[in-house]
Amino acid sequence: MAPRAPPRRRPAPAAGSGPGSVRVLLALAALYGALSLLAYRVIHMRHVAPLGDDAPPGDFSEGRVLRHLHRLAVDIPGRQEGSPGLEAAAQYIKGELEGLAARAGPEYRIEVEETLVSGSFSMVFLRHRVTLGYRNHKNIVMRISSNVSEDDDPSLLVNGHFDSPLGSPGAADCGSCVASMLELSRLIIDSGWVPSRPVIFLFNGAEELFLLGSHGFIKTHTWNSTISAFINIEASGSGGTDLVCQSGPGSWPSRVYAQTAKYPMANSVAQEMFGIIPGDTDYRIFAEDITNIPGLDIIFVLGGYFYHTSYDTLENLLPGSIQARGENLFHLVKAFTNSMLSKENEISNKGDKDGIEDSRPVFFDYLTWFMVFYSRDVSLILHNLPIAIFFLVPLFLKFPNITLMSWSVTLLDLIRGMLLHAFGVILAIFIPAGAAALRLLFTKNAMNWFAHPFLAFFMFVPASLIGLLLPRIAWGLSEQTHFWGAFGLYSVITMAYVLAGLSGGFLTFFISISMLLGHLISIIIKRKWNQRSPKSLVAYVVPMIPCLLYCLYYGGFLIQFLIEKMGMMGSLPKPYGYFVPDIIVGAALGLVVGWCFGPLAPVASRWLSKTSILQGLLQVTVVALAISSQLFPYSTGAPKRVVLQHTYVTDANDIVDSNYGFSVVDANSLEFLFNNAPEAAKWLKDNSELSFEEKYHSDRSSWVALYPVPFLFSGSLKFQAQTDEIRKHYHKFPQLLVQKTWSNNGHRRVHLNLSLGSLSEIWTAVLNVTGPLSNWSFADNMLPAPQPVSGGPPSYICRLSGKSDVDWSFWLEANSSESLRIDVAVLDQYLVDSTKSLKSLFPSWADLTAFTTFFSTYYL
Repeated sequence: MAPRAPPRRRPAPAAGSGPGSVRVLLALAALYGALSLLAYRVIHMRHVAPLGDDAPPGDFSEGRVLRHLHRLAVDIPGRQEGSPGLEAAAQYIKGELEGLAARAGPEYRIEVEETLVSGSFSMVFLRHRVTLGYRNHKNIVMRISSNVSEDDDPSLLVNGHFDSPLGSPGAADCGSCVASMLELSRLIIDSGWVPSRPVIFLFNGAEELFLLGSHGFIKTHTWNSTISAFINIEASGSGGTDLVCQSGPGSWPSRVYAQTAKYPMANSVAQEMFGIIPGDTDYRIFAEDITNIPGLDIIFVLGGYFYHTSYDTLENLLPGSIQARGENLFHLVKAFTNSMLSKENEISNKGDKDGIEDSRPVFFDYLTWFMVFYSRDVSLILHNLPIAIFFLVPLFLKFPNITLMSWSVTLLDLIRGMLLHAFGVILAIFIPAGAAALRLLFTKNAMNWFAHPFLAFFMFVPASLIGLLLPRIAWGLSEQTHFWGAFGLYSVITMAYVLAGLSGGFLTFFISISMLLGHLISIIIKRKWNQRSPKSLVAYVVPMIPCLLYCLYYGGFLIQFLIEKMGMMGSLPKPYGYFVPDIIVGAALGLVVGWCFGPLAPVASRWLSKTSILQGLLQVTVVALAISSQLFPYSTGAPKRVVLQHTYVTDANDIVDSNYGFSVVDANSLEFLFNNAPEAAKWLKDNSELSFEEKYHSDRSSWVALYPVPFLFSGSLKFQAQTDEIRKHYHKFPQLLVQKTWSNNGHRRVHLNLSLGSLSEIWTAVLNVTGPLSNWSFADNMLPAPQPVSGGPPSYICRLSGKSDVDWSFWLEANSSESLRIDVAVLDQYLVDSTKSLKSLFPSWADLTAFTTFFSTYYL
């Protein structure tokens, strides 16, 4: 019998082929899904349990804050400048503080003041210069100190504003701030903690009018010279992460925060990116423009759908957010006052203010659980460590046969891997951006993901993964070359941040060090397992989970914030402006995928860089893009912002013209709005002529009452309106009168009087002066640089606000005989019945900010 041949071994399947690739893909999807769910809960403060209004008096209670907030945002019908609700809110706040003062123990010294502030200054807002004149804006101020404190003791300022924006109840912005301050002041007294340094609470009544309440306090109040540190609390959303968006000057404020906050939410990158967002806070008054007091700018940044809309209500606040903010604030107030007590810290604090310690530290929170904080000097060492390792890697790979030639050849090979991974990251950014643009060629709506943020992830994440995995198929580098190339890319980015003086390198530093750790552990584990087994991938991934979780937390927050803000970032001219938001969100998601999945790509590509996997990802992308085209971009939970201005053009007390002006602040134009608001479109057709032709477009000069916000507008339209209805409510209109004129050597000084007529709900009055203006009586007789408005002649813009029953008196000086032109636009919040009817015809997903403007022009 012939001997049997030994059994032939079945060849091992090709790496990543068949069901193994699918299992790896599904396992990674499950891992990322679980980590994303955890990050989502943290970002939205689901891990913080709010305390009810029956909580012990020694605890901060979100329930008690909501009780104050109900009074401020529900019972009081509006806290805008010019409305009765603003004064009602001031009196409520004052009454609560006086009640606290009355029951405080003898160990406390409590002072409550109601002050009126007036002044004038120039500033740059939304990248445009504007001059502000204001009078009789009301602040409520409280100082809590020990009974042995002196009037000139260094003090801590806690600031928040109680006025609300046009058309908004202002529950979050910033009713939540002042309600939290009321609860914090109660807690200081009821807890029995006597502050070692005075704590001043500034409830300022004019922030929405461009930071006037804080400016008036810091310029005129008797306590202003005692402020040694401050905490400004704000809201650009309805809750979620209460982020430290700005800190300084110096590192002292952020260091105190890092050591103290119970739920730390801070990131040194936020300050570097803050200027991108349209808006500003009182922080700039205290720390930059007027004084350089060290402090923190702490802002609710999620729930931005409702920011400055009529949906900023109690119901839309994110539970747990106020609780986390309040507990943080109480710890911070204690820490700042104790830190100021030390003479050494006071000297350090003074050094910060004098610019001695001006380098910014690097800091970030890890899912609000703890804070990582280190100085810039330390970052110079840490953040250059990965690139040093990268250059040393060829020595270890060729050990013990080390020569200059072998090191050079190996390094060049790793650089090839770096370029491969860089190309993958670039594709991960450009492919979803391109897919977003391509979709808009076949659909009529932009921003379909706006009301459905999850949709953006299905649309763009698979496309980004295709970009990351595609180069590995095309070039086929070894896993070792790809891994060390990816490590080198993140190392180079980290070093680039250092060279640029920026602090964002902590993310890529975290990634590169985690990759190194995962690689070392996987090498050890591979000795026991088959190198081609998915278990080797597990050995690499598990040590990286803390890094991946942070990347998802950081990236998820960024994308959520970006999507929400796309509803107010401004509308750009057609045809390209229509594409911009979708391309930005697609590219941003690609970037996030680059740092969330990029570190795994070199190892996971063995299983995932297969044509079948890429085809599957492509199919998911196509299906998601197709589904997105069927979904409507807006809802009551994600409304479209629309501005409606009813303008009366007046001459003395006569109405010359009346029109409705419409504008939007996102990519979907007014044509989209009226196509989806048929009742409003029909009303306009019956009462005017609804047309999108060029002749019905309005330029920015007609929106000067909102200056400089109209620079966010494009494609605004205007339609004729009735003229006489307003006379039922107002019998006298704003008018500018010449009091006297003085001339000398070709210079003219014209003294003017601006009467605001019988208007009673004035938000602001705006002067747009063009011509040979050489000086004026505003801003300490300092004329700012002129600003262009709608391509016309250079303009000098001054916004006036405050008590409207008294005329404004001022002078303008010209240096030639050429006429000065003055456009006067007075914004009043009263709406005639026909405007109210028009506003009510729009669907609930369209949030209209409506107001009346009285516009007149004078030549002097």
